[in-house]
Amino acid sequence: MMMMLQYSAALRCSLPPDHSTVRSVLPNITSATSSSSNLTRREVLSTALISTTLGFTVATPSKSAAAEFLELPNSGGVKALDLRVGTGEVPSDGDQVSVHYYGRLAAKQGWRFDSTYDHKDENGEPTPFIFVVGTGKVISGIETAVKSMRVGGLRRIVIPPSQGYQSTSQEPIPPNFFDRQRLFTTIFNPTRLANGEGSTLGTLVFDIELVSLRHK
Repeated sequence: MMMMLQYSAALRCSLPPDHSTVRSVLPNITSATSSSSNLTRREVLSTALISTTLGFTVATPSKSAAAEFLELPNSGGVKALDLRVGTGEVPSDGDQVSVHYYGRLAAKQGWRFDSTYDHKDENGEPTPFIFVVGTGKVISGIETAVKSMRVGGLRRIVIPPSQGYQSTSQEPIPPNFFDRQRLFTTIFNPTRLANGEGSTLGTLVFDIELVSLRHK
């Protein structure tokens, strides 16, 4: 129970308060709660994430049910919650896409190991992550999620280990050495893998915003 509470607290803090894009879409997740409710929209979202990841349902005092994670078809177990549905094109294999993301590791109580919003260009602007869909260089959970999004969309996904990092060369790779080392030593910890913890060590949580795509 203590671990569960710690994980809940960590996830409630997973969306930085200064990220206006995410803030602006939170009202679309569920209808406004009554004035007597003590849950904020962020807490409702966190509850939905915890319910999906840990496999139980938590009732909230909201008048309407919180949005639910749905398993993406033919995804190997990737679950998604659309925070904002885009209006642009849908990527296909061979398209070059630009995305912003927050990447978190469930095994570390929602520890954020990387964020493109922290990667700045010479003008101090966040640099998106660019990759070509279908090349296999990016972990399959991200590719699957992006291929069913529209440009402008924002989606939170929970990626099981089988659809996450299978090697230390798969992207996205945290540029910070210590973050990268902590991520991979957790996922590929030989002792814990030998103890049968492989099904939980590599579970990832990503918030992905599909910024643009270019047909190649």
